[in-house]
Amino acid sequence: MSEKEMMYDSILARSFSKQEQKKLRYVAIFCCFLIALSFCTVFKPYLGPLPVLNLRLSIDVSDLKMLIVKDTSTSHMDSTNSQRIEVSDAIPKKIDELVCNITERSDLCEINHDIRIDGRSATIYFASTHEHEANSSWNIRPYARKYDRVAMSRAKEWSVKSVQQLQLPHCTQNHSIPAVVFSSGGYSGNHFHDFSDILIPLYITSRQFNGQVQFIVTDKHSWWINKFQNVIRNLSNYDIIDIDKETDIHCFTRGIVGLKRHDRELRIDPSTSPYYSIKDFREFIRSSYSLKKATAIKLKDGDQNKIKPGLLIISRKRTRTFTNTGKIAEMGRKLGFQVVVTEAESNLSRFAETVNSCDVFLGVHGAGLTNMIFLPERAVFIQVVPFGGFEWLARTDYEEPSKQMNMRYLEYKIKIEESSLLQQYPIDHQVIKDPSSIGKQGWKVFRSVYMERQNVQLDLNRFRSTLLKALELLHQ
Repeated sequence: MSEKEMMYDSILARSFSKQEQKKLRYVAIFCCFLIALSFCTVFKPYLGPLPVLNLRLSIDVSDLKMLIVKDTSTSHMDSTNSQRIEVSDAIPKKIDELVCNITERSDLCEINHDIRIDGRSATIYFASTHEHEANSSWNIRPYARKYDRVAMSRAKEWSVKSVQQLQLPHCTQNHSIPAVVFSSGGYSGNHFHDFSDILIPLYITSRQFNGQVQFIVTDKHSWWINKFQNVIRNLSNYDIIDIDKETDIHCFTRGIVGLKRHDRELRIDPSTSPYYSIKDFREFIRSSYSLKKATAIKLKDGDQNKIKPGLLIISRKRTRTFTNTGKIAEMGRKLGFQVVVTEAESNLSRFAETVNSCDVFLGVHGAGLTNMIFLPERAVFIQVVPFGGFEWLARTDYEEPSKQMNMRYLEYKIKIEESSLLQQYPIDHQVIKDPSSIGKQGWKVFRSVYMERQNVQLDLNRFRSTLLKALELLHQ
């Protein structure tokens, strides 16, 4: 023990009893604990990253503050000239703000402030009130499949940029409504991606405006706009602006860049703002295409001789086709169905009516099954799963979405004897005996073998029980 320590002990011994010294030590420990707690409270915002995946830029007449919270997932959005601040400071009351939500599926920037859109430079400007916050920018590709590099490479990159008021480009066209900027590039043209990547996210993002919104489309394909004109016209009361061809500076009171997408394919999370559901979307689709049948037929004992439920068989021309479609249809008729065999056509309005008129929907796994969206409530959806390890795709792409859409789901997994692959490869080939080894070689190899080279010839005796199950479900 040092001389100083001995001196302090001596002073304590003379001034306080042993009991009083013990109490004093407890008080000292308690005071140290309070001091430490105070330091943690004050400096907590600087001790680690905040568990929030968004970016906020708040604009006020008296103050401008910015919050960047980095997403750990790969993102197509980059930011520059930013500072990190406490969340509570980023959301003062009664201000305009920019919120950029960075998620695994898509990036979206909502600007609750005057914006100016320059199609020539692919830039969206808004004014900053502080010089040191000017010239900050964020890059975004407004297509809702950001984890897919191929899809994103087909969507144009845009900049969202804050500048000083005097640096804003001059407006040549003024609009009094909000704008939504999105890309119709990516995988557009594939029916599954048309809905999962564009139409459902567009509905989630823009339905809140009740038609009072201007769609600004980049990577515009006229054929795509024409195909889905019923949906687009029901979401917006205004003609689309093909921004890539515009030389004007378009000015809006507010805007959204990108589309909001929920985690899973062909689905909407009703617990997430703006609190729509897939049921809401399907009702919206029925309204857009004037579809009359809301619910599938409910059969009663003895009805089958009088009322025939509709069975729609989706045929395909190139790959994963039924090679015995005629025999499948004949068996369906003998079991009491009114059978329709058709391939998805370019006239979507007419095809939507055909799908909506049926009670049972049958097809091999593929984009054409997305047309189940047009089916009435409680219809029976039969997915034929090809050979080769399609279980995960079948489940996530169609089984789970169909159940959320209030359909009765049935699945028929073919055996190798029902696949055309048996005529292309010997029985001991890896393609036949070990599909997982092919899958491990990557998506392109899997697709080229099991999706592009395979057709299906159903075993009618085996498949018959699936159609009988469909009839049973229509009695429930």
